[in-house]
Amino acid sequence: MHTVKQLSKLAGVSVRTLHYYDEIGLLKPSSLGSNGYRHYEKEALLKLQQILFYRELDLSLEEIKSILGHPDFDLLAALRSHKETLQGRIERLNHLLRTVDDTIDHLKGKGNMNAKGMFEGFNEEEQEKYALEAEKLYDPETVRESNRKWKAYPPAEKERILAEGRAIYVDLIASMPKGEASAEVQAIIGRWHQHMQYFWSPRDEQLLGLANGYNEDARFRANFDKMHPKLAGFMRSAVKEYVKNRKSKL
Repeated sequence: MHTVKQLSKLAGVSVRTLHYYDEIGLLKPSSLGSNGYRHYEKEALLKLQQILFYRELDLSLEEIKSILGHPDFDLLAALRSHKETLQGRIERLNHLLRTVDDTIDHLKGKGNMNAKGMFEGFNEEEQEKYALEAEKLYDPETVRESNRKWKAYPPAEKERILAEGRAIYVDLIASMPKGEASAEVQAIIGRWHQHMQYFWSPRDEQLLGLANGYNEDARFRANFDKMHPKLAGFMRSAVKEYVKNRKSKL
């Protein structure tokens, strides 16, 4: 049993933050003492750990609340997903550390480094790799036009588009128990399809390709797993149903 002050010190979060989590229903205390003091037991500590993991992965409090409150939430599966995601981050940070060491050696005259080597491991290069991979699957000019379209959006619009995309996945997770063929899930997939228009206008077979890619590409899969360990597979089934329904209406 821990008091709010003890938990604050233990987890490295402020008492005010724990009070706020209680107010919004994200983390309720296990019990209240006769003096009104909050007390937290092991289950609450595990939930706080999950909250902090998801915050580390840049999810909003609203998104975290939806994920943790989902009846299908699996703590062990979530921990395994966090482990995979963190291992990916460790690999990238190790890559950056090697770049730092190589640059130090280069400046000390102990080795040669070309311009490309100075930027090994940075996000822009990773994004370029994704673009090149996409060009192998889709029309190269379509991919390049999509990249140009995205870069043309002002920062505020980019943030709005990304927030809209996150909301779609949160709603999809909440609707998973209803099944991929349910009207609610199919409506959300329709929103996802419409959301794609901010980037490009995929054909039906390309929608299926995207959904397959979310499952088969380790980097895409890691992003989905950190939201819900069953999301990628569920989305593939839901998109398949969506495309089938669209074709039946033609």
